[in-house]
Amino acid sequence: MYYFIEPMVEQDIEQVQRIEHRSFTTTWSANTYRHELRHPANSRYIVARASPTPPPPRSPNHSARRGLLANILPALFGGAAQPPASPYPIVGYGGLWLSVDEGHITTIAVAPEYRGRGIGELALNGLIDQAVALDADMLTLEVRVTNVVAQQLYLKYGFKPAGTRPRYYTDNGEDALIMWTESIHAASYQERLHALRDKLFERLRLEAAEPPPRMQREPGISAS
Repeated sequence: MYYFIEPMVEQDIEQVQRIEHRSFTTTWSANTYRHELRHPANSRYIVARASPTPPPPRSPNHSARRGLLANILPALFGGAAQPPASPYPIVGYGGLWLSVDEGHITTIAVAPEYRGRGIGELALNGLIDQAVALDADMLTLEVRVTNVVAQQLYLKYGFKPAGTRPRYYTDNGEDALIMWTESIHAASYQERLHALRDKLFERLRLEAAEPPPRMQREPGISAS
């Protein structure tokens, strides 16, 4: 399977919410997503899609801007307000807010049956590109103190612990670990990023030869 990043559009909200409901105990409304998508100067949301074959390029009349990630795989950003619905299923997504010069990663999730295939890391890279496009200087996020797997990914990409938010998560009162990067424009960070992306590209290249995971059947959703 091939995995690639595209901007989230309003037609994607239903698929995104299916993944969200399987990943988190507290979820956003469709109206919240619509509001976020309609303010691209301050927020950016992306989706990761799966394809059994290399996805075709966007049409020539599509005004797309390529981020850093486009150097290693077909990740396209920007473009028409409401393009036609994509035939490729969404297997993950992520979001980012801009506050002055800080990019705040709000969410990253991957469909359970697609976890462990590098898609979360792919989404994180897509959000880093979006932060660059928004001219953010640093990145920050909150992560559950018990979510060691996510913390390891963030540490790999230069996020460092910088305190906690007590009882941040409303579902169980768990604390959040606050993490920050150095300037994402710094030479040291860019060197780290390019080295990690080389490794991610090789991992995704190997994933392209693997069969798709078996989809979990949900009420009202036909598995393919």
